[in-house]
Amino acid sequence: MVALAQVEDMIKAQLPDAQVVVRDLTGGGDHLEAIVVSAEFEGKTMIKQHQIVYGALQDAMDSEAIHALALKTYTPQAWEAARQ
Repeated sequence: MVALAQVEDMIKAQLPDAQVVVRDLTGGGDHLEAIVVSAEFEGKTMIKQHQIVYGALQDAMDSEAIHALALKTYTPQAWEAARQ
């Protein structure tokens, strides 16, 4: 199991400008949801955005500290639109 703050730190190490929210979906600490907003996603497909985040979390996922991850990625502009 990995702490939510650690997951956030791993993502921010890859995407320093990111706003990150990580939630435990099951209470067991290994099924997580992450919402990531970053300007680095500009011009990238959703698949590429997700690959960037998965790359940041690769070690935790390989060791099964994170068993499942529901991932939502946004550019800052898309995030603002989604919040309205």
